[in-house]
Amino acid sequence: MVLRALQGALAFLTRLPAGGDERAWDAFRRTPMAFVLAGYVVGGFAALPLAIPLPLSTTAALYLATLYLLTGVTHVDGLADVADAAAVHDDSVDRDRRRAVLKDSQTGVGGTLAVALTLVVLALGALGMAGSGPRVAATIALAAEVGAKTGMAALVCLGDAAHEGLGSALTEEADPTALVPVLVAAVPVVALAPPLGTPAIVAALLGGPVVALLVLRWSRSALGGVSGDVFGATNELGRAVGVHAGVVAWALL
Repeated sequence: MVLRALQGALAFLTRLPAGGDERAWDAFRRTPMAFVLAGYVVGGFAALPLAIPLPLSTTAALYLATLYLLTGVTHVDGLADVADAAAVHDDSVDRDRRRAVLKDSQTGVGGTLAVALTLVVLALGALGMAGSGPRVAATIALAAEVGAKTGMAALVCLGDAAHEGLGSALTEEADPTALVPVLVAAVPVVALAPPLGTPAIVAALLGGPVVALLVLRWSRSALGGVSGDVFGATNELGRAVGVHAGVVAWALL
């Protein structure tokens, strides 16, 4: 069951040839822990360039290229849509209007700005990771990815869907008790921390869940619940925050 759920997670979250079918998709949406397991796979691949002693700028560029070759742009598109909805700041606007903006295929100024800023923030974080040494950098990248996927799983377990669609397909099968195996699956990444690096890895891991809780609170108020776009935005923001949290913790502690 878990392996089939992981297959479904990789088919949904990445461009890897996982060969997910309907049974794998059903197993995935019933197993929030599969998000975290997929995070180990994505994070492991994305961390490989950081483990190679190359110039810092080259290492950071390879990290970003590997990451988005693996995951595609679906989650980035979700970030853009959520940012456009968030940019509708008039308090008199109701949730239906924001949801309409969310579904609009055209990207507005808010979405463009959010994507650009997030990519710049992630690139600067990658430079910071690269300057921390190969082992530290690779482990922070792995922990940040696991943390981002843990955040997505938290939305599945704690959120309610704003409307019928991907959000409801993921949330209708889960409840808060499913968070226990999610957290159990995420914790082992801390054991990979280099000497004196445990605080940095913990910080990188926690970035995703913290972002998820903030996004969940906003989405309940602004949209009436979560959606596929909210999941994508949580992933992109959680990764960027996790990378910087890990780098800052390593530098300060």
